[in-house]
Amino acid sequence: MSHKAAKIGLTGVVLVLAFGGLLYSTLGESAQYYKHVEEVMVQPAPWYGKPLQIHGYARDIRRKRDSLDYSFEMHSKGHVVRATYTGIVPDTFKNESEVVLQGTLTEDGFHATSMTAKCPSKYEPQVGGAPETTSAPGTLGTSGTSSTSY
Repeated sequence: MSHKAAKIGLTGVVLVLAFGGLLYSTLGESAQYYKHVEEVMVQPAPWYGKPLQIHGYARDIRRKRDSLDYSFEMHSKGHVVRATYTGIVPDTFKNESEVVLQGTLTEDGFHATSMTAKCPSKYEPQVGGAPETTSAPGTLGTSGTSSTSY
């Protein structure tokens, strides 16, 4: 093997090791699992203490008086986990809203550090076609005639 080939091979090995080390150190601490409630609650013990994102639907939402402490149930496909969250919640956080929580699972339930909620009805088509639009004076309305009278 020539001297030039040995240099190229050694350089390649060093680059692969450096890239692997960088990837491991970057993802090692911040890696989170994304799971649905039914996946976690079948066997919850292996998930205790691990960083986790959990997806489900909120119900029985309760807020502690004069605080930002919330407790609720997350459910999906017949499985339930009790969850707690402290902080400002999204406007779409209501009973039966779809929720993704980040946090950790303990024997007491899921303790969330952040929350994302969405309202599925906002993205579904309305029954009966397009919504009726209103128009400002001087513009064309839905009937195609001017709404300004002279």
